[in-house]
Amino acid sequence: MKAVQYRTVGGHPEVVTVPDPEPGPGQVLLKVSAAGVCHSDIAVMSWTAEQLPFPLPLTLGHEGVGTVAALGAGVTGFTEGESVAVYGPWGCGSCAKCAEGKENYCLRARELGIMPPGLGAPGALAEYLLVDDPRHLVPLGDLDPVRAVPLTDAGLTPYHAIKRSLPKLVPGSTAVVIGTGGLGHVAIQLLRAMTAARVVALDISEEKLELARAVGAHEAVLSDAAAAGKVRELTAGLGAEAVFDFVGAPPTTALAGQLAAVEGDVTIVGIGGGTLAVGFGVLPYEVSVSSPYWGSRSELIEVLDLARAGVIDVHVETYGIDQAPVAYERLHAGKVNGRAVVLPNG
Repeated sequence: MKAVQYRTVGGHPEVVTVPDPEPGPGQVLLKVSAAGVCHSDIAVMSWTAEQLPFPLPLTLGHEGVGTVAALGAGVTGFTEGESVAVYGPWGCGSCAKCAEGKENYCLRARELGIMPPGLGAPGALAEYLLVDDPRHLVPLGDLDPVRAVPLTDAGLTPYHAIKRSLPKLVPGSTAVVIGTGGLGHVAIQLLRAMTAARVVALDISEEKLELARAVGAHEAVLSDAAAAGKVRELTAGLGAEAVFDFVGAPPTTALAGQLAAVEGDVTIVGIGGGTLAVGFGVLPYEVSVSSPYWGSRSELIEVLDLARAGVIDVHVETYGIDQAPVAYERLHAGKVNGRAVVLPNG
């Protein structure tokens, strides 16, 4: 089968031919319908050999949906041909966090060498994907696989982040979204659907700010040296009750701290290497800073239900598997407006 792999440190994604996988006991083989292309992949490909926690080559793609192609021995609950989404942050299934469905915070994954598809285990940017356990599959039903696949990360991750701040996003409050790309433009829609907050979007691209407005942002502000002042002006000098940074680079984490209100939340979702100092007098009183990771299995089900209700419309660009390296180039250059999706069998 064809697969998109990161093969050598410092290299670029390559389309290669690898053996077709076969499901062992307890495993499920999917014929991949669609796979997402994410900035996290670019971050992985920027790591040094010492930073990489897994061996190469690696088949990329941690967002995946497909149809069940074959069931390993002992697998029940799914049928061949059924359309499913893959819950990506695999865990041990038995620790305290996994028992809550929070496999994204599995307490033993590192110890046991369990890694997500595309981030250690073979990923979804291939014609077939081997899923380790049927509990990591969620039925898609009649959802469009192309528009649904980003929801497994670009939907689930902001949903998990926003849920934490819901008690603060009451009428009259303000939520700021920094970075309105793949995750950010979904976050805007989730904030509009789940809260009464005014949503302010920040980005360096006018094209992406146009997308932010189109999906529901009340205000769209260029993320430049004047951005903090503009947001403070919009909030009568008080700042935002919740700031969600989907870039996570040093300039944006610093900006996020400048935008937070007293008792506000700053949530750093992006993995651009930025940090935010916390201490008395550094931030407004009782500001909470967090850096969440993905979301729980139950939250993925909730996100898919929101999609069925029609409140999330993910903007996608589609590519064939041979064009996947081009998708990564466009993503790295900031030219993807929304989410890039590869159709390995399209």
